[in-house]
Amino acid sequence: MAVRAVRGAVQLERDEAGHMDEQVGALLTAVLERNDLTADDLISIWFTATPDLHSDFPAAAARKLGIVDVPLICAQELDIEGAMPRVVRILAHIESDRPRTEINHVYLGTAAALRKDIAQ
Repeated sequence: MAVRAVRGAVQLERDEAGHMDEQVGALLTAVLERNDLTADDLISIWFTATPDLHSDFPAAAARKLGIVDVPLICAQELDIEGAMPRVVRILAHIESDRPRTEINHVYLGTAAALRKDIAQ
């Protein structure tokens, strides 16, 4: 088994904890489904949020999905003028037999504009 990395992002419509849980949960679920993964395949997940998000930790959504024994960490994105607002990004480290070229990175909704080159 190889260690691989999966990227993803979602733009929130508003800064509310329930909405963040819903959207980040959808992002994590899509990453798992599109890469045929289970929580046991996860090594760790880095979450970043743009500086305009304050309602909750994005990692809380993972815990609510049952991802409880995987190391998670949250950090703040750089505050770059003109950057897309209200975005949560993930970098998940996984164990997978898939070649790097077959990893499906997931950018939901308007966040697909962030990485048109790899968005699925």
